[in-house]
Amino acid sequence: MKSVVFLHYFLGFILLVSHLNSVSSWKKEEFRNCNQTPFCKRARSRKPQHCKLIATDVIIGDGDLTAKLITPKEFQENPDEDSSGIASNPLILSLSVYENGILRMKIDEDASRNPPKKRFEVPDVILPEFESKKLWLQRYTKQVIDGDSADSFVVYLFDGYEAVLRSDPLEVFVREQSSGKRVLSFNSHGLFDFEQLRVKKEGDDWEERFRSHTDSRPYGPQSISFDMSFYGADFVYGIPEHATSLSLKPTKGPGIEESEPYRLFNLDVFEYLHESPFGLYGSIPFMLSHGRTRGTSGFFWLNAAEMQIDVLGSGWDAESSIMLPSDQNRIDTLWMSEAGIVDTFFFIGPKPKDVVKQYASVTGTSAMPQLFATGYHQCRWNYRDEEDVKNVDSKFDEYDIPYDVLWLDIEHTDGKRYFTWDKALFPNPEEMQKDLASRGRRMVTIVDPHIKRDENYHIHKEASKNGYYVKDASGKDYDGWCWPGSSSYIDMVNPDIRSWWADKFAYTQYVGSTPSLYIWNDMNEPSVFNGPEVTMPRDALHYGNIEHRELHNAYGYYFHMATSDGLLKREGGNDRPFVLSRAFFPGTQRYGTVWTGDNTATWEQLRVSVPMILTLGLTGITFSGADVGGFFGNPDSELLVRWYQVAAYMPFFRGHAHHDTKRREPWLFGEHNTKLMRDAIRVRYTLLPYFYTLFREANVSGVPVTRPMWMEFPDDEATFNNDEAFMVGNGLLVQGVYTEHAKDVTVYLPKDHTWYDLRSGTAYKGGKTQKIEAADAIPVFQRSGTIIPRKDRFRRSTVQMENDPYTLVIAVDSSGEAEGELYIDDGKSYEFNKGAYIHRRFVFSNGTLTSVNLAAGTQFLSDCTIERIILLGHLSKPKSARIEPSNHAAEVELGPLQIQSKIRSSVLTIRKPNVRVSDDWTIKLL
Repeated sequence: MKSVVFLHYFLGFILLVSHLNSVSSWKKEEFRNCNQTPFCKRARSRKPQHCKLIATDVIIGDGDLTAKLITPKEFQENPDEDSSGIASNPLILSLSVYENGILRMKIDEDASRNPPKKRFEVPDVILPEFESKKLWLQRYTKQVIDGDSADSFVVYLFDGYEAVLRSDPLEVFVREQSSGKRVLSFNSHGLFDFEQLRVKKEGDDWEERFRSHTDSRPYGPQSISFDMSFYGADFVYGIPEHATSLSLKPTKGPGIEESEPYRLFNLDVFEYLHESPFGLYGSIPFMLSHGRTRGTSGFFWLNAAEMQIDVLGSGWDAESSIMLPSDQNRIDTLWMSEAGIVDTFFFIGPKPKDVVKQYASVTGTSAMPQLFATGYHQCRWNYRDEEDVKNVDSKFDEYDIPYDVLWLDIEHTDGKRYFTWDKALFPNPEEMQKDLASRGRRMVTIVDPHIKRDENYHIHKEASKNGYYVKDASGKDYDGWCWPGSSSYIDMVNPDIRSWWADKFAYTQYVGSTPSLYIWNDMNEPSVFNGPEVTMPRDALHYGNIEHRELHNAYGYYFHMATSDGLLKREGGNDRPFVLSRAFFPGTQRYGTVWTGDNTATWEQLRVSVPMILTLGLTGITFSGADVGGFFGNPDSELLVRWYQVAAYMPFFRGHAHHDTKRREPWLFGEHNTKLMRDAIRVRYTLLPYFYTLFREANVSGVPVTRPMWMEFPDDEATFNNDEAFMVGNGLLVQGVYTEHAKDVTVYLPKDHTWYDLRSGTAYKGGKTQKIEAADAIPVFQRSGTIIPRKDRFRRSTVQMENDPYTLVIAVDSSGEAEGELYIDDGKSYEFNKGAYIHRRFVFSNGTLTSVNLAAGTQFLSDCTIERIILLGHLSKPKSARIEPSNHAAEVELGPLQIQSKIRSSVLTIRKPNVRVSDDWTIKLL
């Protein structure tokens, strides 16, 4: 027995060492492609008009339109069985209508026919309050479409839109009432297929094999696939996570070389490739389309199994006899999933922000972060010990570089046992954290889902005793390999187990933690070094006898949820949690932050980080970022500087590096480069009032902080496929530099606006591409018609900035007008939910700036004042300004646009108006 145990651990050690060595390159052969994935291969091989289902027994019940989907006998080789020898039970379809133009369609097996088990429906993703927004259907109208032999059933959806169930051939679509033009359609090409669960009979061989792994598949093939069409679309976007362009390129069709579908399967992928449809750490099956003629629409499939999605190129269906409307641009897509049910949502838009708001009404908006979390974070695998931590912290002060959070990776623990500390390297964790907190800084430690199988480790003992681990196919605790060696994985699907896990973050449980300690969840795809495709086997079993294949993409989401709940419990519900997660799923935005994983120190990876983060924002994950400088490899000073300059405008701003890389803190690259990185970080801190206001907008509406340009300029076709530049809110346009030795860069500035260089104040006309000097900084522009709040005094962290005065930068439009907003709260608690916040709208018109209260109450007070007001593009030259209701004057003079900037600028400035940000007031130029 001892020799068997030794062999088990020896093989595991070899696997662990192999994994550590393999992080130097991505190994394509370790992961399945579509041809090696049977459900994907089957779905891709089907031809248009494959689906023979028709809708019958259509009724209104419980506020829904429901129907049975059956295969007519003439299309069955045997009236009792289909061509595969499988009993042809009906499927049940339901259509539900919700407020603001949302159509929900569900298709599942008929429970009255007693299928072998209930198919998995993903819990705890849809907001509980969403169901209260259901509009109960009372009636439908019948209509014959395109000479069909059977009726279609039409229900009212939203102002000017209706949903149609076409019974034969089966099709569901949304159209405009007045014109009849379609917006979205399901199964228009007849590619819908639903493999029903089966009871295994003698002779059935359902096993699937990949490399050395065998998947038992006890219920047989259970995949679902269908086509979805987006009308009036020039491009489609979304479905992260992939290291590819913002607009999704076609993956199948004439003239397209052999290509893989976009894969959604959460995986631990190191040094991932750019411009690849290969799936990475998270999955959000939400796609948006946008076009000049129709606007924006969206489609979301709530399903946690592996998914593959083809974007079909023009002419892919040339051999089909199906006739679809030809007067609208259309992009067809093919959606394929290994398991689950059809639980889908149609979002009609028609504006870009309408679609993201509609999606957010289903899955939730982003959690409001603490103010500190929006600052700069410094991380490395690993800061060695307490002395190293102290030295890094002091160097930031020595070089006058602000930062807010210092991070510790896995080596801080006692032998990779989470919730512990290495007593030799970190003997005084509480004092270490308190020392950072004394300078207004926090710490983050890592807690991963793999639990070291060690009988002396209290977490493992409790989990093993109480049956809290995921099981293997035989019902035993699943044993896989990760950083600690032999490990088991907490079954986070069970809400009771999530509650147990949350309790582990109490100060009495996580000994050595303090109120200034926050958490990082890594490896939560989940990563299993000796598992198939470096993840958990698909036939592993979770709470409720759910196979891992059914919920794989949601595992990390539940882990993130439980950790966030733990920090919430720790502070009695008063402190906003901060938890960073690598894996994600729809709803993740409610629980914290994500990053783009193990990137590499290359120019290509810097470039692709922009569309990756923009895509996350479009699909609900507002608070995201990429490791500055690349996790793997050693960036040269130029690449590192350019990365800081772009990342300073991303929602989550963190430097991070692998333990085999050279140290790369900002002061290690010479005085000039240190200055450039310091300047980039300082710009972020200067703009934190603007960022925090945008985070509040995301928290309320779901509109992302960083946005593709087409979201703000939906009629400007030059923006539709542009992912080199991006918007921060509606006011700032950022153009990165993605090539070495660049002295200048070209940037497209959207039409119908004037754009002001953020450094010099120089005005540029929109609607054309400009060549901008970029030797030491990237071009950033303020859009005319906006007002941006800033804090211009340089501090060591956000805590020291709390009482600093504000600067307002007004960029007037062609009418001499502008507006903007400022949101302020205590930066840490949930008191803002009770009305404890300041929300002001600033309006500049006819030479007068007015501060208007947007808050519901006045429960939060601030003595902060506005010390400077800068005007860009204002044509007159006033000498003074009159402030009401205090009836006092302020000087107007020419001053610098940026304090301590070497770029000479002389802009109109109202000095020391000294009005409080919390008050109503007007300032009139004289």
